[in-house]
Amino acid sequence: MSSRLLQNFKGGRAIVVTKRGGWESTLETTLAKLGVSTEYPEIIDGRAQIDVASLQADRDILFIDGDLEGAIAIELNPASHLPPVPVIGLVGVEAPSRLKALVNLGATSFLRKPVHGGAVYTSLFMGINQFLLRAEMSERLQDLEERRRGRRAVIRAVILLMQQGGLDEEGAYSQLRRESMRARQNMELYCEEFLSKRAKPPDTSGRTTGITLQGGNKQAI
Repeated sequence: MSSRLLQNFKGGRAIVVTKRGGWESTLETTLAKLGVSTEYPEIIDGRAQIDVASLQADRDILFIDGDLEGAIAIELNPASHLPPVPVIGLVGVEAPSRLKALVNLGATSFLRKPVHGGAVYTSLFMGINQFLLRAEMSERLQDLEERRRGRRAVIRAVILLMQQGGLDEEGAYSQLRRESMRARQNMELYCEEFLSKRAKPPDTSGRTTGITLQGGNKQAI
């Protein structure tokens, strides 16, 4: 997990999904002091007119009013369960159903209505940094899972090289490691490609592509 937290939000853009009622002026003024611009998308027939796919995670922050049921739909990343950009829930009526709806939209922080200027920075800090930390954790977990799956390919490649190259386990593993370093690939990816090449149909002589053994010799599989 990253040890650095984002503390400066200058250049950000807050997209506030709410019905204008006067209370939002405090939010807009405070955000401006923090270097964050504010936009209010038009709401037509109860739906905010936002192209969610065009939002940028390194700039945009969604403030969503929990009192507007169904005003926006966001598809969460299936791996991280995060929205495409940080979401801060604006809470008026503290009903469990409305809080749940904001959580389901991926809110990582909340801001009570009517907004008080002193609460905005804390909410922004928590919302953005929780979003970034969760995204980073998800990426690390995915990487670990991919490497775990890749270990199967390493084991299979070692066994194949032992069978076809007459090497012991340590020798087969060492050779695969050297070859992966030479190819500038991690061990798992190299072994996956190694096995994929060995699975090709035989050539016209009835032999598949040869595997390279230690010393540069080749042996057909």
